[in-house]
Amino acid sequence: MKYSKIEWTEATWNPSTGCNKVSAGCKHCYAETMAKRLQAMGAPGYENGFEFTLMPERLDMPLKVKKPTRFFVNSMSDLFHEKMPFNFLDQVFQVIEQTPRHSYQILTKREKALQDYCSQRKMPDNVWLGVSVESAETKHRIDVLRDIPSSIRFLSIEPLIADVGKLDLRGIHWVIVGGESGPKARPMCPEWAISVQKQCDQQKVAFFFKQWGAWGADGVKRSKKANGRIFLGREWNEEPVPTL
Repeated sequence: MKYSKIEWTEATWNPSTGCNKVSAGCKHCYAETMAKRLQAMGAPGYENGFEFTLMPERLDMPLKVKKPTRFFVNSMSDLFHEKMPFNFLDQVFQVIEQTPRHSYQILTKREKALQDYCSQRKMPDNVWLGVSVESAETKHRIDVLRDIPSSIRFLSIEPLIADVGKLDLRGIHWVIVGGESGPKARPMCPEWAISVQKQCDQQKVAFFFKQWGAWGADGVKRSKKANGRIFLGREWNEEPVPTL
């Protein structure tokens, strides 16, 4: 198990690795950079770099963790990648069902595959199901997510690279917002993030501000750590309340 520095989770579990770009938010993918670095280091599981690869030897990892843990599933891939066989996905969800002590956060940009898979299957109660929404052009993913029964549905609006406009948050429990990091990061306009927070407040949805990223609230580019997480005068770490 890899304990995570990602602010909204505790650990990561990658039963597959590798991906490819499907929308503008993928342009400067952190996982691609990390996978190539791990490949160069000879790290196990990254022999193929960022090519999509199944990791069946990792399937049983959560079974060995006794302490209740919040897992982000596939931080280095997309669980609903077009090359992911549904029979392997069934094995992943079997492990999830066998470990009700854990919570599993699953985030995808591939809403069609998510929809197809869930049309014949029920999500376990310990799954948090989410989609990425980095701009107005990707808001259609929310409509797909809303129609899938899940105890918690969430949006990752990160990297926020454009104004997402009006959001219909019916059936959504949690929204994460963050700016892009890395040397080629695109700036996040503070007004875009403020608009999302206000809509969450109006629609009674938990709001989590992950980071400013490489560009601060003042529009100055500096380290992600220096820019920090203070937004509208505080840190926003609101937690979702599940409903079934």
